[in-house]
Amino acid sequence: MTETIVFLDRDSLAPGTELRRPGFAHVWIDHAETGPGEVAGRIRDATVVVTNKVKVGAGDMDAAPGLRLIAVCATGTDIIDLAAARARGITVCNVRGYAERSVPEHVFGLILALRRQIPGYTADVKAGKWQEAGSFTFFTHELRDLYGTRLAIVGRGSLGQGVARIARGFGMETVFVGRKGEASPPDGLLPWDEAVETADVLTLHCPLTPETRGMIGIGELRRMKRTALVINTARGGLIDEAALARALTEGLIAGAGIDVVSSEPPPADHPFMALVGRPDFILTPHTAWAGHTARKAMVDQLIDNIENFHKDTPTNVV
Repeated sequence: MTETIVFLDRDSLAPGTELRRPGFAHVWIDHAETGPGEVAGRIRDATVVVTNKVKVGAGDMDAAPGLRLIAVCATGTDIIDLAAARARGITVCNVRGYAERSVPEHVFGLILALRRQIPGYTADVKAGKWQEAGSFTFFTHELRDLYGTRLAIVGRGSLGQGVARIARGFGMETVFVGRKGEASPPDGLLPWDEAVETADVLTLHCPLTPETRGMIGIGELRRMKRTALVINTARGGLIDEAALARALTEGLIAGAGIDVVSSEPPPADHPFMALVGRPDFILTPHTAWAGHTARKAMVDQLIDNIENFHKDTPTNVV
């Protein structure tokens, strides 16, 4: 059987990312981008659909009677109507663990930039404040060390574990956090409320689900230390973004490093856009995953998933 494979958003991969083709008879069709109204028409003849961030819903699946596999070129599968796929006998698989070095490095890039006040001092130097100070140094922003501080990690997968390994090298106390609302979490997990109230840095590495959506709201932000940082490289919907903008404006927390937004790219009137340029806020364009070794591992695993499915030995099935 010749598979017809349709990649809905090939340009979502960074430029220069090489993608090998499966080792079986197939037709491969790339689309640079695909709008919501274009999905059904583009996958009508597909047996395999590849998507990174394009949503595939029940109606799209109904338009593709030969569709047997949706291969997500990412870990998060919230873009797929999984119940609809199961009801139609369509397998969904994802890629896992590919960014277990890239994302933790990005997390610490954000943490260090905020703790060492690099954006603020860079802006001050550019504005001539060093010359105005007339000294070998000057202090316009409070510097805080990482050693001995508490890093609370939400999510114990490969990314959370990778962050913990780096943190221990800095001499941080690392704790993994139990579920929100869970009074007695399993052994080894810190209760949610205690983590929120005692963390010096709170970093998110969990999937976006109905239970985790908006898990960081104004209530949590008000209870955090005024010196605390919030880091999110997982999914934008995990945080009430208007509440985070308010918390920074009101000084409820010391800073936030964000790589993901609920709407990507964020519109001009998004609360985060008014914060860009502040020394206590860093927004990167969903690039934590995109280190060169991570990209290669991701696309290799993607093709492995497609080949394994073709051999009736599916892998990474959601």
